[in-house]
Amino acid sequence: MVENFVSVSFISALVIFITWVSTYEILGKVWNILPRLTITPRLRVMLIGVPVFSVHIVGIWLYGVAYFLVENFTSLGKIVGQSRVYGVNYESFFDCLYFSAATYTSLGLGDLVPTHDMRMLVGAEVLNGLVMIGWTISFTYLTMEKFWQSPQHHTHKKH
Repeated sequence: MVENFVSVSFISALVIFITWVSTYEILGKVWNILPRLTITPRLRVMLIGVPVFSVHIVGIWLYGVAYFLVENFTSLGKIVGQSRVYGVNYESFFDCLYFSAATYTSLGLGDLVPTHDMRMLVGAEVLNGLVMIGWTISFTYLTMEKFWQSPQHHTHKKH
């Protein structure tokens, strides 16, 4: 149905937008704070692990919540599997969160699978997760390049 396609497309775009904005804001704040820290440059590099993992956890949780809401409050599809628990309860939410983590990282274990129009939202999460992982890898590289300094890593230019 066209209505379902539009609904899932809207949900996908909304979750992608939220993950991108939250990632942009978190990494932007980290980038501005790092130079002002009065710690060794190498320790600055180590500290970026916390916000980098945090943005991915936020993304996984956003999709987990989206799956839970779509599954329990729409007819757009379900996540199915042999040991799957359904309904508005902790176990069902945990299944959605677990499925989101496997999907976001493109691991795709296969023990849980989406049905019907939910498959499009899952495809959007895989693509978004790959983009977010690439983004944080780039951020980590730039941070290391900027702050991970030692004399043997730099060549001195003659003027």
